[in-house]
Amino acid sequence: MGLFNRRTQENTAAVATLEVDPALAALTGDYAIDPAHSSIGFTVRHAMVTNVRGSFADHEGSLHLDGSDPSRSTASIDVKIASVDTGIADRDGHLRSGDFFDAEAFPLMTFRSTEAAFLGGDTYRITGDLTIKDVTRPLSIDLEFNGSATDPYGNQRVGFEGSADILRSDWGLTWNAALETGGVVVSDKVKLTFDISAIKQA
Repeated sequence: MGLFNRRTQENTAAVATLEVDPALAALTGDYAIDPAHSSIGFTVRHAMVTNVRGSFADHEGSLHLDGSDPSRSTASIDVKIASVDTGIADRDGHLRSGDFFDAEAFPLMTFRSTEAAFLGGDTYRITGDLTIKDVTRPLSIDLEFNGSATDPYGNQRVGFEGSADILRSDWGLTWNAALETGGVVVSDKVKLTFDISAIKQA
């Protein structure tokens, strides 16, 4: 047990001492997620044989980036469940119903960060509380920093993309139906995807 603890401490120390690109210090500040150029999506297995992809068109959020000490960075995201879009109106209506998200009673899915870490290179990990319906559970998302740029309107932008796998049943999303050939219509495992463009605030 002592050896395990020592190795854990060594690994933690190694992450803490990773060199952060000095250019990132200039990015320190508060950012608003640009929903017009960002996407929050999901992929789930259907009938055991294919993937269904969807997204939430209506979302907003903010980031605080600390380029010198990424562990002090934070993120907050609100997603309107009613904006779910898989390209099939009947399926979207089912997802909004009480069988799944119950969008009328629980209109928002939220994420509030509690911890951030620099993993090396362009990779970061943000950990926080994901709330769906009335269930809040921890979630860690590995994000790749895609860079920064000044757009034609003079806005300084940063971009991140990443993903995380969850079990929807952990958040009370348990509806399913059995297949005659075995298995179920909707997998428990869901991949969440994030492609974020955020604008630095004055």
